[in-house]
Amino acid sequence: MLRIDAHQHFWQRSQSFDYRWLDAPEHRAIAGDRMPDDLAPQLRECGIDASVFVQTQHDVAENRWVLELAEQHPFVAGVVGWVDLASDRIESQLDEFVGRAKFVGVRHVVQDEPDDDFIVRPAVLRGLRALERRGVPFDLLFYVRHLKHAVTLAREVPDLPMVIDHLSKPRIRERILDDWAADLRRAADHPRTFCKLSGLVTEANHRHWTIDDLRPYVDVALEAFGPARCMYGSDWPVCELAGSYRQVHDAMVSLTAELSASERSRIFGGTAIEFYRLNVERSS
Repeated sequence: MLRIDAHQHFWQRSQSFDYRWLDAPEHRAIAGDRMPDDLAPQLRECGIDASVFVQTQHDVAENRWVLELAEQHPFVAGVVGWVDLASDRIESQLDEFVGRAKFVGVRHVVQDEPDDDFIVRPAVLRGLRALERRGVPFDLLFYVRHLKHAVTLAREVPDLPMVIDHLSKPRIRERILDDWAADLRRAADHPRTFCKLSGLVTEANHRHWTIDDLRPYVDVALEAFGPARCMYGSDWPVCELAGSYRQVHDAMVSLTAELSASERSRIFGGTAIEFYRLNVERSS
């Protein structure tokens, strides 16, 4: 089975995008450019054949930029971009990108919205229905307090494939499990909702996390969704705040070691290929 990293980013500070968040002192370690040539050797080292880029900007210009990068770098198998879900222009924006071979989904950074109920606003639900009609998957970037909305979305847009990024960022550092786990299990009741085993090391203690810190959260996700609806993502380069690509990859290998070979092949490739409908080939 091909091995896929279902969640990574690129940025280049000379681009005219809003990268101010990288200037925060806590992000100093990842403030420099991170481009395909930086990621490719790390994928090869870990035996990863292809990756999926996920947006960082609320700007369709980033879609264009990364789709161009993806044409130049075949290992970038998919681009999860952005469109303005609440805009009357959403259909024309989708017209531009749907049909591009590597445009495989949409994400909005819900966690940064001042309104915790942003994602269930009527105008946004209309935008999500536009994705549903066109079969465009949607990535959910939530904090734990937003996770309850996954159930509402599954009811309002039942045919929209959705994936919960980073398990909705559970509070691993504080070892808080129960309320998050209950909401995640409710989200998993809906068969078109998936989850990414990604972004966990940065929710733990950046300097002192261990695999055992992550294990209870991964176990809940695997029990709730099953391997067929879970996919591995590195969250590179954000993961570098807490560990190297190799450390993050190897942690997830360890956390899934007791699964069968077929179950691991789903998590490390099959689920992402199916969810995003990736057209991928094994790297040389």
